[in-house]
Amino acid sequence: MPIPLVNSIASWFLKKRFHQMELFLKYPNEVQLELLHVLLETARNTEFGKTYDFSSIHNYETFKERIPIRSYEDYEEMIERSRLGEQNIYWPTPIKWFAKSSGTTNAKSKFIPVSQESLEDCHYAAGKDLLCMYLNNNENSKLFTGKSLRLGGSKELYKENGTSFGDLSAIIIDNMPFWAEYSSTPSNEVSLMSDWETKMMAIVHETVQENVTSLAGVPSWMLVLLNQALETTGQEHLFEIWNNIEVYFHGGVSFEPYIDQYKKILPGNSFKYYEIYNASEGFFAIQDQNESSELLLMLDYGIFYEFIPMHTYGTKDEKVIPLSDVAIGINYAVIITTNAGLWRYKIGDTVRFTSINPYRVKVSGRTKHHINVFGEELIIENAEEALRKTTKDTDCEIADYTVAPIFMEGKEKGAHEWMIEFNKQPKDLVLFAKVLDQNLQNINSDYEAKRYNNTTLNILKINKARPHLFYDWLKKNNKLGGQHKIPRLSNSRKYLDELLLLNKVNSYTV
Repeated sequence: MPIPLVNSIASWFLKKRFHQMELFLKYPNEVQLELLHVLLETARNTEFGKTYDFSSIHNYETFKERIPIRSYEDYEEMIERSRLGEQNIYWPTPIKWFAKSSGTTNAKSKFIPVSQESLEDCHYAAGKDLLCMYLNNNENSKLFTGKSLRLGGSKELYKENGTSFGDLSAIIIDNMPFWAEYSSTPSNEVSLMSDWETKMMAIVHETVQENVTSLAGVPSWMLVLLNQALETTGQEHLFEIWNNIEVYFHGGVSFEPYIDQYKKILPGNSFKYYEIYNASEGFFAIQDQNESSELLLMLDYGIFYEFIPMHTYGTKDEKVIPLSDVAIGINYAVIITTNAGLWRYKIGDTVRFTSINPYRVKVSGRTKHHINVFGEELIIENAEEALRKTTKDTDCEIADYTVAPIFMEGKEKGAHEWMIEFNKQPKDLVLFAKVLDQNLQNINSDYEAKRYNNTTLNILKINKARPHLFYDWLKKNNKLGGQHKIPRLSNSRKYLDELLLLNKVNSYTV
């Protein structure tokens, strides 16, 4: 199909969708409150709806007072019942799919309900909107002349009691319309292969023959795949394999630690990066501007949003606020109510608003992935900004990292202990530690206060990881591929101690 015709058809869909988006851009809070009303009305005859008498909830204040905030553990019993085939518990339409996620807060598997409504009105709708926004900003795009290289989860779908569970990406791929499969690579058969390492080679062999115009997937695992493609073909950069490639749609983890590595294999200024914010629980925000790290919060995907300011999170003064009350620059824990039956659910992410007209956010971290043992309130956003500055200052490159506290013992002060795997090592590791420590102080005033004259914290400690340490740790814990991520910051030493032990071993074999 000629490019002008393809773009003309896409433009028609774009204009139609933009009219719908204008409603929540102009009246965001009204759209959210109307959505809440629809969700309550839809689920009023479910077991959950009858328990909390949804029929008598007519405003946000009553909703907030009557329904408690919930974590996965609070939902687990209801979810297990629905996995066994029981219906109409927390959502009226049949829940046939469950997105399996080990999460990044503990090793326990979570099974997030996925309804037909959430699949179509949230996840698939977001995919279309992402393409619309990109094409609107890049009128000369040749995106539809080729295929999108998608990198989904490695787990196949498992059938149980009439329901299915697997990675969210596997559920999406398994249910996507034929036209979407036609415009994607690799094939569904390869995409859903269960053995991650076998699958990576199969993807390389299948996709190097295709006209790939875009990439889509988690940055850490996509980088592994792309480097494998370069090694297999003997090329130096990706334009030598796919000369029409123009954009990478990424999400799942922060792009900060990886951006310099991507720019090396995708040299030049014409290639574009578009970020998304999604999870097993839903699709939340999309980058809607070129050269921007801000994400437009999508308010008509069947998700009602609430927020907890992180300075009150988990305290007796914890405060929950609607979208209309958020402010720019504050870190918030995200609470969602969804069209898959999650009611006032803590997803574990934190965001910071960069704009409130329209509502745009940046993902700042995880509620449980920060270090606050000594009152330093170090979040992932701080750590990755400091690392980015430090690698530039010391001319090195980082593959992966994790951080944990060194607890006070007797008269000994505390500290932060880092495990870092370098792609390119710094010439002086001691200098690297000093520069990183100073950059953290410059970025985080709480950390700076605890470091002042070593009042509470000593200078951080760096452990140099052997090659492939983090990969081996993921493999040992059956966490290769998909949505699995390295835990970056933790208030406990569990992950770090496991890595320290494994770092003494030359290699890991199953």
